[in-house]
Amino acid sequence: MASSIATTVNIARQGCNVMRNLGALSVLQTTGLSKLAASYGTASLASEATSLKTLAGKSQAPLRVQVPFAASRDFATVVDGLKYAESHEWVKMDGGTATVGITDFAQSELGDVVFVELPEVGSTLDASETFGVVESVKAASDVYAPVSGEVVEINEALVEDPSKLNTEPFEGGWMMKIKVSDAGELDSLMDSAAYSAACDE
Repeated sequence: MASSIATTVNIARQGCNVMRNLGALSVLQTTGLSKLAASYGTASLASEATSLKTLAGKSQAPLRVQVPFAASRDFATVVDGLKYAESHEWVKMDGGTATVGITDFAQSELGDVVFVELPEVGSTLDASETFGVVESVKAASDVYAPVSGEVVEINEALVEDPSKLNTEPFEGGWMMKIKVSDAGELDSLMDSAAYSAACDE
């Protein structure tokens, strides 16, 4: 079998690298590849793809194309005045009622949300207990109650339009409202500064 071949192609303006490796064929980031096509030029990218196929033909192994992409946390919004859980839920208090949702960082890591499972109104939850599921094109993730209490309202709009979690996670994308049974649990949650620091680690 032919030895592994690696070639780096410098792309103007983006500073991206297309790494050639005759070991396996996979595109690691579809979004990154789309941006690459837009900046590099469709004709140039097509020419590059032809060149890669030619190289692959010299070996019996397929080809892997890697496109680097920026970490989403660099662009995540953190809202002051809210409380945050390590599991990336936020809490907004209004009297004794807490509105709960997932953070901008969480939705950006998940990608496009396609399904949301919410708890039943009237159900009781303990802090750190799973209360729902968020499913995206990448993965499905459990969502955890940051505080204990009774669910008094859920955001039915998310069932019809789960993408609200992506477009407005702190507003129209809230998930449930809970009557808090132990306000002291809020003290164990992070403020905006602490949460921002945690996301940057």
